[in-house]
Amino acid sequence: MSASAPAVEVDGLVMRYADTVAVDDLSLTVDRGTITAVLGPNGAGKTTTLETCEGYRAPQQGTVRVLGLDPRRDRRDLLPRIGVMLQDGGAWSGVRAREMLDHVARLHAHPLDTAVLADRLGLDECGRTPYRRLSGGQKQRLGLAMALVGRPELVFVDEPTAGMDPQARRTTWALLEELRADGVTVVLTTHYLEEAERLADRVHIIDRGRLIASGTPLELTRGGEVATIRLVVTKPFPPGAPESLRARLGERTEVQQLDELSLLVTGPADSTTLAKVSAWCEEHDVLPETLSLGQRTLEDVFLQLTGRELTS
Repeated sequence: MSASAPAVEVDGLVMRYADTVAVDDLSLTVDRGTITAVLGPNGAGKTTTLETCEGYRAPQQGTVRVLGLDPRRDRRDLLPRIGVMLQDGGAWSGVRAREMLDHVARLHAHPLDTAVLADRLGLDECGRTPYRRLSGGQKQRLGLAMALVGRPELVFVDEPTAGMDPQARRTTWALLEELRADGVTVVLTTHYLEEAERLADRVHIIDRGRLIASGTPLELTRGGEVATIRLVVTKPFPPGAPESLRARLGERTEVQQLDELSLLVTGPADSTTLAKVSAWCEEHDVLPETLSLGQRTLEDVFLQLTGRELTS
Protein backbone atom coordinates (compact mmCIF):
# COMPACT_ATOMS: atom_id res chain seq x y z
CA MET A 1 0.00 0.00 0.00
CA SER A 2 1.49 3.36 -1.01
CA ALA A 3 2.03 6.06 1.58
CA SER A 4 -0.52 8.26 -0.21
CA ALA A 5 -3.28 5.64 -0.32
CA PRO A 6 -6.08 5.94 2.26
CA ALA A 7 -5.76 3.94 5.47
CA VAL A 8 -9.43 2.98 5.21
CA GLU A 9 -11.56 2.75 2.05
CA VAL A 10 -15.26 1.94 2.24
CA ASP A 11 -16.98 1.76 -1.16
CA GLY A 12 -20.71 1.15 -1.63
CA LEU A 13 -21.12 -0.74 1.65
CA VAL A 14 -24.56 -2.22 2.28
CA MET A 15 -25.44 -4.08 5.48
CA ARG A 16 -28.88 -5.39 6.41
CA TYR A 17 -30.45 -6.97 9.48
CA ALA A 18 -33.55 -8.83 8.28
CA ASP A 19 -35.66 -6.13 6.62
CA THR A 20 -33.71 -3.24 8.12
CA VAL A 21 -31.00 -1.55 6.06
CA ALA A 22 -28.34 -0.54 8.60
CA VAL A 23 -25.79 0.74 6.07
CA ASP A 24 -27.07 2.04 2.75
CA ASP A 25 -24.52 2.33 -0.10
CA LEU A 26 -21.97 4.04 2.14
CA SER A 27 -18.62 5.25 0.83
CA LEU A 28 -15.92 7.05 2.81
CA THR A 29 -12.15 7.20 3.20
CA VAL A 30 -9.74 7.81 6.06
CA ASP A 31 -6.39 9.37 5.19
CA ARG A 32 -3.19 8.01 6.69
CA GLY A 33 -1.68 9.82 9.68
CA THR A 34 -4.89 11.65 10.57
CA ILE A 35 -7.50 11.63 13.30
CA THR A 36 -10.86 11.02 11.62
CA ALA A 37 -14.11 11.19 13.58
CA VAL A 38 -17.09 9.08 12.48
CA LEU A 39 -20.24 10.50 14.07
CA GLY A 40 -23.88 9.54 13.98
CA PRO A 41 -27.00 9.20 16.14
CA ASN A 42 -27.88 5.86 17.68
CA GLY A 43 -28.91 3.48 14.92
CA ALA A 44 -27.19 5.51 12.20
CA GLY A 45 -25.04 2.59 11.05
CA LYS A 46 -21.64 3.80 12.21
CA THR A 47 -21.03 0.86 14.58
CA THR A 48 -21.87 -1.67 11.86
CA THR A 49 -19.59 0.19 9.44
CA LEU A 50 -16.65 0.22 11.83
CA GLU A 51 -17.17 -3.41 12.88
CA THR A 52 -16.94 -4.28 9.17
CA CYS A 53 -13.69 -2.28 8.91
CA GLU A 54 -12.36 -4.11 11.98
CA GLY A 55 -13.18 -7.49 10.42
CA TYR A 56 -15.96 -8.52 12.78
CA ARG A 57 -18.55 -8.50 9.98
CA ALA A 58 -18.36 -9.36 6.28
CA PRO A 59 -19.74 -6.81 3.78
CA GLN A 60 -23.02 -7.93 2.23
CA GLN A 61 -22.46 -5.56 -0.69
CA GLY A 62 -19.59 -3.24 -1.53
CA THR A 63 -15.96 -3.41 -0.50
CA VAL A 64 -13.88 -2.46 2.52
CA ARG A 65 -10.11 -2.12 2.57
CA VAL A 66 -8.03 -1.35 5.65
CA LEU A 67 -4.33 -0.63 5.11
CA GLY A 68 -4.90 -2.04 1.63
CA LEU A 69 -6.16 -5.37 2.96
CA ASP A 70 -9.50 -7.13 3.13
CA PRO A 71 -10.37 -7.18 6.87
CA ARG A 72 -11.84 -10.69 6.61
CA ARG A 73 -9.79 -12.47 3.97
CA ASP A 74 -6.49 -10.92 5.09
CA ARG A 75 -7.28 -10.90 8.80
CA ARG A 76 -4.11 -12.73 9.84
CA ASP A 77 -1.95 -10.08 8.13
CA LEU A 78 -4.06 -7.13 9.25
CA LEU A 79 -4.53 -7.85 12.96
CA PRO A 80 -0.90 -7.16 14.01
CA ARG A 81 -1.12 -3.74 12.32
CA ILE A 82 -4.31 -2.38 13.91
CA GLY A 83 -5.57 -1.69 17.40
CA VAL A 84 -9.22 -1.74 18.43
CA MET A 85 -10.54 -0.06 21.55
CA LEU A 86 -13.94 -1.49 22.44
CA GLN A 87 -16.40 0.62 24.40
CA ASP A 88 -17.08 -2.35 26.70
CA GLY A 89 -13.38 -2.92 27.37
CA GLY A 90 -12.92 -6.51 26.20
CA ALA A 91 -11.34 -7.65 29.49
CA TRP A 92 -12.31 -10.55 31.74
CA SER A 93 -14.35 -9.67 34.79
CA GLY A 94 -11.90 -10.93 37.43
CA VAL A 95 -8.58 -10.05 35.82
CA ARG A 96 -6.48 -7.26 37.34
CA ALA A 97 -5.92 -4.23 35.12
CA ARG A 98 -2.14 -4.59 34.78
CA GLU A 99 -2.41 -8.35 34.30
CA MET A 100 -4.74 -7.79 31.38
CA LEU A 101 -2.48 -5.19 29.80
CA ASP A 102 0.59 -7.42 30.22
CA HIS A 103 -1.30 -10.36 28.71
CA VAL A 104 -2.26 -8.35 25.62
CA ALA A 105 1.33 -7.08 25.29
CA ARG A 106 2.62 -10.66 25.15
CA LEU A 107 0.43 -11.29 22.10
CA HIS A 108 2.45 -8.78 20.06
CA ALA A 109 5.91 -9.11 18.59
CA HIS A 110 7.20 -5.66 19.60
CA PRO A 111 4.90 -4.25 22.29
CA LEU A 112 5.28 -0.95 24.07
CA ASP A 113 6.65 -0.95 27.60
CA THR A 114 3.51 -1.63 29.65
CA ALA A 115 4.89 0.16 32.71
CA VAL A 116 5.43 3.36 30.73
CA LEU A 117 2.03 3.08 29.04
CA ALA A 118 0.25 2.39 32.33
CA ASP A 119 1.94 5.38 33.94
CA ARG A 120 1.01 7.63 31.03
CA LEU A 121 -2.64 6.66 31.22
CA GLY A 122 -2.87 6.71 35.01
CA LEU A 123 -3.36 2.96 35.40
CA ASP A 124 -0.82 2.52 38.19
CA GLU A 125 -3.41 3.57 40.77
CA CYS A 126 -5.73 0.72 39.75
CA GLY A 127 -3.25 -1.83 38.38
CA ARG A 128 -4.11 -4.47 40.98
CA THR A 129 -7.86 -3.83 40.89
CA PRO A 130 -10.10 -6.48 39.24
CA TYR A 131 -11.68 -5.26 36.04
CA ARG A 132 -15.22 -5.52 37.38
CA ARG A 133 -14.33 -3.03 40.14
CA LEU A 134 -12.81 -0.40 37.90
CA SER A 135 -14.67 2.86 37.36
CA GLY A 136 -15.99 3.67 33.92
CA GLY A 137 -13.10 6.03 33.23
CA GLN A 138 -10.52 3.46 34.40
CA LYS A 139 -12.03 0.84 32.08
CA GLN A 140 -11.74 3.27 29.18
CA ARG A 141 -8.09 3.98 29.99
CA LEU A 142 -7.33 0.26 30.15
CA GLY A 143 -9.17 -0.32 26.87
CA LEU A 144 -7.12 2.41 25.18
CA ALA A 145 -3.87 0.99 26.57
CA MET A 146 -4.80 -2.48 25.25
CA ALA A 147 -5.45 -1.00 21.80
CA LEU A 148 -2.12 0.85 21.72
CA VAL A 149 0.28 -1.61 23.34
CA GLY A 150 0.96 -3.46 20.06
CA ARG A 151 2.25 -0.30 18.27
CA PRO A 152 -0.56 -0.23 15.66
CA GLU A 153 -0.38 1.67 12.39
CA LEU A 154 -4.12 2.28 12.66
CA VAL A 155 -6.24 2.37 15.80
CA PHE A 156 -10.03 2.41 16.14
CA VAL A 157 -11.07 4.12 19.38
CA ASP A 158 -14.68 4.01 20.56
CA GLU A 159 -15.73 6.66 23.09
CA PRO A 160 -12.14 6.98 24.39
CA THR A 161 -12.90 9.48 27.17
CA ALA A 162 -16.33 8.31 28.35
CA GLY A 163 -16.51 8.43 32.13
CA MET A 164 -13.16 10.20 32.51
CA ASP A 165 -12.54 13.22 34.69
CA PRO A 166 -11.32 16.42 32.93
CA GLN A 167 -7.64 15.77 33.67
CA ALA A 168 -7.76 12.20 32.31
CA ARG A 169 -9.65 13.45 29.25
CA ARG A 170 -6.94 16.02 28.47
CA THR A 171 -4.24 13.36 28.93
CA THR A 172 -6.05 11.08 26.48
CA TRP A 173 -6.45 13.90 23.95
CA ALA A 174 -2.73 14.66 24.16
CA LEU A 175 -1.89 10.98 23.64
CA LEU A 176 -4.10 10.73 20.55
CA GLU A 177 -2.50 13.88 19.14
CA GLU A 178 0.96 12.40 19.76
CA LEU A 179 -0.05 9.23 17.93
CA ARG A 180 -1.06 11.32 14.91
CA ALA A 181 2.24 13.21 15.05
CA ASP A 182 4.03 9.83 14.96
CA GLY A 183 2.13 8.84 11.81
CA VAL A 184 -0.49 6.61 13.41
CA THR A 185 -3.98 6.81 11.90
CA VAL A 186 -6.79 7.21 14.44
CA VAL A 187 -10.47 6.52 13.71
CA LEU A 188 -12.52 8.05 16.49
CA THR A 189 -16.14 7.64 17.51
CA THR A 190 -17.42 9.84 20.29
CA HIS A 191 -20.62 11.41 21.57
CA TYR A 192 -18.60 14.41 22.84
CA LEU A 193 -18.86 16.68 19.81
CA GLU A 194 -16.40 19.16 21.28
CA GLU A 195 -13.90 16.29 21.41
CA ALA A 196 -14.37 15.58 17.71
CA GLU A 197 -14.16 19.29 16.89
CA ARG A 198 -10.89 19.65 18.80
CA LEU A 199 -9.13 16.47 17.68
CA ALA A 200 -10.35 15.51 14.23
CA ASP A 201 -8.66 16.44 10.97
CA ARG A 202 -11.78 15.24 9.19
CA VAL A 203 -15.32 14.39 10.26
CA HIS A 204 -17.75 11.98 8.61
CA ILE A 205 -21.39 12.27 9.74
CA ILE A 206 -23.59 9.23 9.12
CA ASP A 207 -27.37 9.08 9.48
CA ARG A 208 -29.77 6.29 8.50
CA GLY A 209 -26.90 4.35 6.98
CA ARG A 210 -25.76 7.11 4.62
CA LEU A 211 -22.90 9.61 4.65
CA ILE A 212 -24.65 12.99 4.93
CA ALA A 213 -21.66 15.29 5.49
CA SER A 214 -17.90 15.11 5.35
CA GLY A 215 -15.16 17.68 5.83
CA THR A 216 -12.80 19.30 8.27
CA PRO A 217 -14.42 20.77 11.39
CA LEU A 218 -13.78 24.25 9.95
CA GLU A 219 -15.40 23.38 6.61
CA LEU A 220 -18.47 22.02 8.38
CA THR A 221 -18.89 24.89 10.84
CA ARG A 222 -17.77 28.00 8.99
CA GLY A 223 -20.45 30.27 7.63
CA GLY A 224 -18.47 32.85 5.63
CA GLU A 225 -20.69 35.93 5.68
CA VAL A 226 -23.29 34.10 7.69
CA ALA A 227 -24.22 34.75 11.29
CA THR A 228 -25.50 32.11 13.65
CA ILE A 229 -27.71 32.99 16.58
CA ARG A 230 -28.61 30.48 19.25
CA LEU A 231 -31.79 31.42 21.10
CA VAL A 232 -32.51 29.57 24.34
CA VAL A 233 -35.75 30.41 26.16
CA THR A 234 -37.20 29.80 29.60
CA LYS A 235 -40.39 28.03 28.46
CA PRO A 236 -41.36 26.12 25.29
CA PHE A 237 -41.79 28.15 22.12
CA PRO A 238 -45.32 28.89 20.90
CA PRO A 239 -46.63 26.76 18.00
CA GLY A 240 -45.21 27.74 14.64
CA ALA A 241 -42.31 29.66 16.14
CA PRO A 242 -39.68 28.71 13.50
CA GLU A 243 -41.98 29.65 10.61
CA SER A 244 -43.01 32.92 12.29
CA LEU A 245 -39.40 33.95 13.00
CA ARG A 246 -38.29 32.96 9.50
CA ALA A 247 -41.01 35.18 8.01
CA ARG A 248 -39.76 38.09 10.10
CA LEU A 249 -36.12 37.58 9.10
CA GLY A 250 -36.63 36.98 5.40
CA GLU A 251 -35.92 34.29 2.80
CA ARG A 252 -32.13 34.37 3.20
CA THR A 253 -32.40 33.13 6.78
CA GLU A 254 -32.82 29.57 8.04
CA VAL A 255 -34.45 28.81 11.38
CA GLN A 256 -34.00 25.37 12.95
CA GLN A 257 -35.77 24.34 16.16
CA LEU A 258 -33.20 22.24 17.99
CA ASP A 259 -35.51 21.28 20.87
CA GLU A 260 -38.47 22.74 22.71
CA LEU A 261 -36.32 25.44 24.33
CA SER A 262 -33.77 26.39 21.66
CA LEU A 263 -33.62 27.67 18.09
CA LEU A 264 -30.68 28.12 15.75
CA VAL A 265 -30.89 31.03 13.31
CA THR A 266 -28.50 31.08 10.33
CA GLY A 267 -28.54 34.15 8.11
CA PRO A 268 -26.78 37.28 6.83
CA ALA A 269 -24.05 38.55 9.14
CA ASP A 270 -25.43 42.07 9.55
CA SER A 271 -26.25 44.18 12.59
CA THR A 272 -30.02 43.95 12.12
CA THR A 273 -30.44 40.18 12.49
CA LEU A 274 -29.98 40.13 16.26
CA ALA A 275 -32.27 43.15 16.67
CA LYS A 276 -35.01 41.45 14.63
CA VAL A 277 -34.77 38.31 16.75
CA SER A 278 -35.05 40.39 19.93
CA ALA A 279 -38.09 42.26 18.57
CA TRP A 280 -39.76 38.98 17.58
CA CYS A 281 -39.26 37.63 21.11
CA GLU A 282 -40.92 40.71 22.59
CA GLU A 283 -43.88 40.52 20.21
CA HIS A 284 -44.51 36.84 20.94
CA ASP A 285 -44.00 36.98 24.71
CA VAL A 286 -40.88 34.83 24.47
CA LEU A 287 -38.38 35.37 27.27
CA PRO A 288 -34.82 34.57 26.20
CA GLU A 289 -32.53 32.85 28.67
CA THR A 290 -29.56 33.30 26.34
CA LEU A 291 -29.26 34.96 22.95
CA SER A 292 -25.79 34.41 21.52
CA LEU A 293 -24.24 35.39 18.21
CA GLY A 294 -21.30 33.50 16.82
CA GLN A 295 -19.90 30.73 14.64
CA ARG A 296 -21.72 27.44 14.46
CA THR A 297 -20.30 24.59 16.48
CA LEU A 298 -20.05 21.00 15.28
CA GLU A 299 -23.02 20.27 17.55
CA ASP A 300 -25.09 22.89 15.71
CA VAL A 301 -24.17 21.31 12.38
CA PHE A 302 -24.94 17.82 13.65
CA LEU A 303 -28.37 18.82 14.94
CA GLN A 304 -29.19 20.64 11.71
CA LEU A 305 -28.24 17.68 9.58
CA THR A 306 -29.76 14.87 11.63
CA GLY A 307 -32.42 16.57 13.76
CA ARG A 308 -31.20 14.39 16.62
CA GLU A 309 -28.78 14.76 19.50
CA LEU A 310 -25.68 12.59 19.62
CA THR A 311 -25.98 10.30 22.65
CA SER A 312 -23.87 7.40 23.85
